[in-house]
Amino acid sequence: MKENGIMTSNHNEWSTPMSLFNKLNDEFHFTLDFCATKENAKCAKFYTIEINALKQNPKGEVIFCNPPYTRIIQDFVRKLHALSKDNTIVLLLPCRTDTSYWHDCIINGDVEVRFIRGRVQFEGKNGKGEFIKGKPCTFPCAIVIFRPSSVCF
Repeated sequence: MKENGIMTSNHNEWSTPMSLFNKLNDEFHFTLDFCATKENAKCAKFYTIEINALKQNPKGEVIFCNPPYTRIIQDFVRKLHALSKDNTIVLLLPCRTDTSYWHDCIINGDVEVRFIRGRVQFEGKNGKGEFIKGKPCTFPCAIVIFRPSSVCF
């Protein structure tokens, strides 16, 4: 039986593969994981669902974020873009270039986009609580970088 890949509606807490995070961290030296659980946090400082990152306003941070890929992803992208006035922000996002948040904050902005070749292999607990490693994403992803000079239209 073939196992399905990452689907946006199946599960909301897939962790960024350490190999991808480490490569980015070597370049950016992250100080805050904006969207994590205690089990999958990539930085010593992190926000969990209980802290509600969307209500936080950090300053002077280098932020990594792999947001939930459900409908609230647009809230995270818009919030982080607003926070880029005072922070450098690196997001791992699905390439949904037809969405309003991509057009408003990424395509038409002063933003760096690095498209990922191949499919990201996520890890984490599935909906049944089983730990899965190397779970292929069913859509392309990109690294989006908001710097303090980024402009949103």
